Amino acid sequence: MERSAMIIVAVCLTGQSLVGQNVLDGAYIKEHTPTRRVIPDAQVREADVLSARRIWSEIDMREKINMPLFYPLEASNGRQSLFHVIRDAVLNGELNAFDAGPFLDEDDFGRILAKDELEAILEPTSMVLTDRLDGSGAQDAVEVPMPLTSASITKYRIKEDRVFDKQRGVMEHRLIGIAPMREVRGEDGELRGYAPVFWLYFPELRFLLANVEAFNRWNDGERRSLEHVLDQHLFTAYVVKVSNVHDRRIGDTKDGVDALLEGEEVEEALFRFEHDLWNP
Repeated sequence: MERSAMIIVAVCLTGQSLVGQNVLDGAYIKEHTPTRRVIPDAQVREADVLSARRIWSEIDMREKINMPLFYPLEASNGRQSLFHVIRDAVLNGELNAFDAGPFLDEDDFGRILAKDELEAILEPTSMVLTDRLDGSGAQDAVEVPMPLTSASITKYRIKEDRVFDKQRGVMEHRLIGIAPMREVRGEDGELRGYAPVFWLYFPELRFLLANVEAFNRWNDGERRSLEHVLDQHLFTAYVVKVSNVHDRRIGDTKDGVDALLEGEEVEEALFRFEHDLWNP
């Protein structure tokens, strides 16, 4: 009798678990974003390019408008952070990551990082001294994993071309590359700056981001993806470099507020150029 009761309880529990797997967590099934296809950019002929400038900018994840790219720190409710998608894709071999060079200043997509190099970058370990459990007071060096997580990536550097196509009469932002940037701290723990982890070719990355839902603070029903946020420039960034004869960054000659103002002047000049084409 007791055995039959146990069997009935087990069947009931199994049935409950199967029913739980079929529960619809929401008012409707979200089908658009997971199956979304990337809309290819319009082809631009060199003969139709009236003006082109290459711009390097940095996206600060602490800005409120940029938070949909930063959160959630852990995958939740079908949503992932930008770095979570990137990290899984490069470790699984779905996406190529390019070396930033020995001085972390190369962004020409010259060399693809090997799998072991990526694991050393994204899943490093550190030797930590820990006390022995025998109460002797002695310490042992223990290897502790220190994985690079979404919380560690607080900035992104992007490389893009601002192109005015006279055939269509539009000024376009063409994203070329994006690099997650991690904090660099001294031995005293003080923040010394930010360094790119590696570079990613955006035309390749966008195919993965097109199927990842992005949070919209005003409407949970809007079908917005991370690819849409980046491609349509639905974020804020500040200019750190513009193509120049010396090939140097704004920070090489100016710092602090002066560097930010210089970057804003670059944006203002591009805006005025496009505005004056329609208002002579």
